[in-house]
Amino acid sequence: MAEYLTALGRYEVHGTYRWRSNRENIAGVEKDITLHECELRDPYAVIRLMKSIRPDFVYHFAAQSSVASSWGSPQDTLINNTTVQMNVFEALRLLDMADTRVLVTGSSEEYGLVYKDELPVNELNPLRPMSPYGVSKITQSALAFQYFQNYGFQIVRTRTFNHTGPRRSETFATSNFAKQLVEIELKKREPVINVGNLDAKRDFSDIRDIVKAYHLAMLKGQPGEVYNLGSDQSISIRDVLDMLIDISGYAVELKTDPERLRPSDVAELRCDSSKFRKLTGWDPEIPLRETLKDLLFYWHEKMSKHSYHYTGVEVN
Repeated sequence: MAEYLTALGRYEVHGTYRWRSNRENIAGVEKDITLHECELRDPYAVIRLMKSIRPDFVYHFAAQSSVASSWGSPQDTLINNTTVQMNVFEALRLLDMADTRVLVTGSSEEYGLVYKDELPVNELNPLRPMSPYGVSKITQSALAFQYFQNYGFQIVRTRTFNHTGPRRSETFATSNFAKQLVEIELKKREPVINVGNLDAKRDFSDIRDIVKAYHLAMLKGQPGEVYNLGSDQSISIRDVLDMLIDISGYAVELKTDPERLRPSDVAELRCDSSKFRKLTGWDPEIPLRETLKDLLFYWHEKMSKHSYHYTGVEVN
């Protein structure tokens, strides 16, 4: 997001970090943005930050974003994701900055249990979360609507379906598979890929397309509304892995790791993003195979050179 906004050339970009934050992923633009050390769980720190910047736009991404991790720490997931957002909203309210545009990024995990006759999923589908993470994102969404309704905040919400690409954390399936394949290529592991549930179907988009969508949502989204973001197609995790293996050219064995299985999993999530597309004209451009190829390239460069920074963001 920082790369996209700086490349547009008409924004002064600020961001927050904690002293232990890994800033590797913004190495290419760190000199072009202003970073502020801020613990977002500290309300007074957030007030000081907002008072010093007085931003026109707030892209709120800060959260515990791993579904898998939420099973191990449900309390931290719910408290962190809710408290951090509350602190941002309260800072804006106390500083009389209700006109600041805020983008709250939600997740398809809010829909959770989706029946076959409900596919594809539109914004009116019932919310039946099946993970602590999903519950936390519903809470964030409800909180955003409350501040819009009660205080007139200019808040736009999105529910983004699965997205991936270069620099994706290895805690997420696609990136983890890509890393394992590169480790096999570099002779750092046996030709065995550890997997979880491969039968689940998900709607994948490229992060570079999603970043453009976030910018459009910020500029054109209707305050108080929520918009689905996705490719409007679903594919099984097994087929995604097969695609990665085919791109890599390596013959591997698949091994189910019980630690990668969740207490519950949604069978299929497929997006209906027609509401957002009609409003903004957004249309994803990057095919999944290209996304996965770039993801493999990222891990290859990162692990073989230890100094890689991906600069492939394309700006129209």
